[in-house]
Amino acid sequence: MRLEEYWGVGPKTSERLESALGTERAVEAIESGEVRALVSAGLPRGRATRILRRANGGDGMSVLATRDTRSVYKQLLDVASDYAVTEAAADRIRVLTPLLSREAARERLDAVTDAADSWSGLDTDTRREILDAFETHAADDRIGDDEAAVRTALAIQDADLEAAASALADLDGGDVARGVDDELDSARDALESAAALSADSIDAMAEIREEARAGAEFSEVVVDYVATETDAGFQRVRDAVPDDAVDATDFVTATLRDLVADLREEVEERERSVARRLRGRIADSQTAIDAAKAAVDDLAFHLSLARFAAEFDLERPDFVENGFAVRGARNLALAATDDDVQPVNYAVGGHGLSADDHDASADPSDGDGTADLPNGDRVAVLTGANSGGKTTLLETLCQVALLAQMGLPVPAERAEVSISEDIVFHRRHASFNAGVLESTLRSIVPPLTEGEDTLMLVDEFEAITEPGSAADLLHGLVRLTVDRGALGVFVTHLADDLKPLPEKARKDGIFAEGLDDDLGLKVDYQPRFGTVGKSTPEFIVSRLLAGADGRAERAGFETLARAVGEEAVQRTLDDWSPEDD
Repeated sequence: MRLEEYWGVGPKTSERLESALGTERAVEAIESGEVRALVSAGLPRGRATRILRRANGGDGMSVLATRDTRSVYKQLLDVASDYAVTEAAADRIRVLTPLLSREAARERLDAVTDAADSWSGLDTDTRREILDAFETHAADDRIGDDEAAVRTALAIQDADLEAAASALADLDGGDVARGVDDELDSARDALESAAALSADSIDAMAEIREEARAGAEFSEVVVDYVATETDAGFQRVRDAVPDDAVDATDFVTATLRDLVADLREEVEERERSVARRLRGRIADSQTAIDAAKAAVDDLAFHLSLARFAAEFDLERPDFVENGFAVRGARNLALAATDDDVQPVNYAVGGHGLSADDHDASADPSDGDGTADLPNGDRVAVLTGANSGGKTTLLETLCQVALLAQMGLPVPAERAEVSISEDIVFHRRHASFNAGVLESTLRSIVPPLTEGEDTLMLVDEFEAITEPGSAADLLHGLVRLTVDRGALGVFVTHLADDLKPLPEKARKDGIFAEGLDDDLGLKVDYQPRFGTVGKSTPEFIVSRLLAGADGRAERAGFETLARAVGEEAVQRTLDDWSPEDD
């Protein structure tokens, strides 16, 4: 296969990969998702990751229908890869893509869930020993990948790999390591000493002359001195003595030069012989080495995902035909920053979650619309308080959808998710001009009209056009979503301006409840189903009025209080009144 047939590999990239790796090795690295191999060939890590995502899950990338969906996808992979036990495992996580079939998603979920269950069942000491094995060997730059894999396997399981590990260590990067063969080590020592003596022959000559003045034969003094200084042996040094030296200096220089050449030839010949023997031992164990490397790579990958799942209490989702429902869903981005996250329940489409799937203390008769999840409505229009968590809820639903479709557990107590061809997540972008409106419609409408099983998560559509037009367009999007058999949640402040919603669409609301002691907005982030939420500007004005600095500023906010409802503002302030104020 030609390298340029892969997405993102042009002529220059192809040339670079062929030069550094060779075509066959480059193809192997792309097909097996080896980010490090491509990076070592000179590709930026981000580009290497994008190439491998397309090569190993290109169809699944089409699920990421908008820029905001892709942003959530990358954020999830970044969080998950933080729990990788090796850099290679982190790279494998970064190239995960959404899957397009329940079977593929379930297969990956099986492996990850088994790993998570196994990890959760280990005691703290055993977990530490396993992590230490990866940290000790995988991070050791002094050894190769094969030896790191073998030694890691030996550290975490019983395996007949001792001979292979020893041979790999002995053949250190192609060179025979010291300590493997005594004869080779002796020859190396003699070579190093002879080379050092040859490089410093002037000082050596001075010492030899001093000894020769005592009346000894000059050639014997040279042999005795060189043999003593190098441990090369008297006979070897005698064999290096020249027959035709022109003077004493030439005699010594030629002796050392020939001795170094002779020793170097012996070292190279002995090293070739020992290396052949070691490679034979490695070849005898190659099947075990390959199996250990594959097993350790897979173990590192699944262990990394298990740690990610354990850290955030992720649960296995169930797949349904055409629905989306969560109980106790949490936003991973907030959870990753250790924020106190209020779990929420939500649903669109058909599902099988009942009131018995959560805390039995919840009373369906409370009238807040949270105990019984709606079933059958394909579209929800979500309304309510400013800073009420509506956008965060959309992002949470996007996270659950993407993780489930990547075959990973999700941040919810229970979740039922259908496979989507397109996940359209669109955040509020405060750019009020025709160009933004057109580009937004171009990004969110085609997935509805051209594909099937689309999930629409659209935030404050009115932010990009005037309210009257926004209400009409939003109503059109709701109807189109229903007509196309898609699922959708649309956040808006224009619920009262919308025309009557089509069948299988409803309005939900999030409500603010006042101010806390720090003048923060107290919000019940759990939507109330079938109820229009209020923007509650009186709470915002109350907060500004309570924190006003100076008479003029306070007077300004008092004018706004009269505009939004002076009694409501005063009631909020009366309810707030902290004791220490």
